[in-house]
Amino acid sequence: MALLPVATALDRVLSDIAPPAQETVPLAEAAGRVLTQDLAAQLTQPPFDASAMDGYAVYGTEAAPVGTRWTVIGEAAAGRGFSGTVAPGEAVRIFTGAPGPAGCGTVVIQEDVSRTGDTIIAIDATKAGANIRLAGNDFTKGDVLLGRGRRLDAHSVTLAAAMGHGEVPVARRPVVAILATGDELVPPGTPPGPDQIVSSNPLGIAALVARAGGIAAPLGIAPDRMEVLVERIAEAKAADILVTIGGASVGDHDLVAEALQREGLELAFWKIALRPGKPLMFGQLGATRVLGLPGNPVSALITARVFLVPLVKALLGEPRAAPATETAILAQPLEANGPRLHLMRATLGRNAAGALTVAPMSSQDSSLLGALAAADCLIWRAPGAAAAQAGEAVQVERLAH
Repeated sequence: MALLPVATALDRVLSDIAPPAQETVPLAEAAGRVLTQDLAAQLTQPPFDASAMDGYAVYGTEAAPVGTRWTVIGEAAAGRGFSGTVAPGEAVRIFTGAPGPAGCGTVVIQEDVSRTGDTIIAIDATKAGANIRLAGNDFTKGDVLLGRGRRLDAHSVTLAAAMGHGEVPVARRPVVAILATGDELVPPGTPPGPDQIVSSNPLGIAALVARAGGIAAPLGIAPDRMEVLVERIAEAKAADILVTIGGASVGDHDLVAEALQREGLELAFWKIALRPGKPLMFGQLGATRVLGLPGNPVSALITARVFLVPLVKALLGEPRAAPATETAILAQPLEANGPRLHLMRATLGRNAAGALTVAPMSSQDSSLLGALAAADCLIWRAPGAAAAQAGEAVQVERLAH
């Protein structure tokens, strides 16, 4: 049976996703959250004509040539404007951010005048309308500046605050239950026995979930016993996603698929044309989406990047995005690729001309966590890709650890 192409598998994972449930949170707690509604400005910014520099607000909007003379009649500072009347030949000492006094359309910066007592004289020319930030120059009340599906970062949180929002509507974060399986596993920090290894995958998967915007809910380690697996799987039915790690192949001790099916799993696919990550399983268990990841650590983390991260983002209502690949020049040759999409761990560099280069790790073994941690990108090798020589261009995706 032909293996399912990665693009087709991802389409199935991301199909039939309903709009996310909404909750309202204080803006101070909204960083990293995803908007469920368009956000419109509740006020105008700047709310008034404001000085862009320290200097003198002068009457009118005409240019101020060298030798122009004014009498200083007051002062305006941020948060404390000048309320008097300004006449021709008069000026107001003004500081950055202060409201422009009525009738003043130009600010002459302090370095361009000489002052004696209350008299200032222009020693350099100033253009008409200079150094004034006009009301609404940034945005006006009612402007939609942040759209639904936008993930709020430092810039957009700052903008939302300036728009007048103290709280914002965001998507409820999906809960991702994570279950490691296998008699050979012990928790991190526990000395393994002679036939055991440390369970490292759940921590990496949880980190990916948190970065994507979800809530990781670890279910611990389930031994290879059917009754325990069924019990742990039942605990995950309230989660939006259940991630199982390992035990989804066809060996005598690979019981996860059978345990899921006993609980009512509707299997969508099993095995995909991806290296590493061929034995990926996906299905639906009631309202819970189930991803069965391979047990090898590199395979688990790569398949989680390709399938779990987009799924979490889709449940948050973020627009679907293609992998962010770019072109790099091979630093060494590559053999012809097999029938599966190969995501090769690699490192980036620059050649003498400053062009981006890429070198694959010396081993692509799916058990080598050290090589994965040292890699800063993946080379995307299409199924059946011909051999490539050093100097040829390939597509790479940068890794954010």
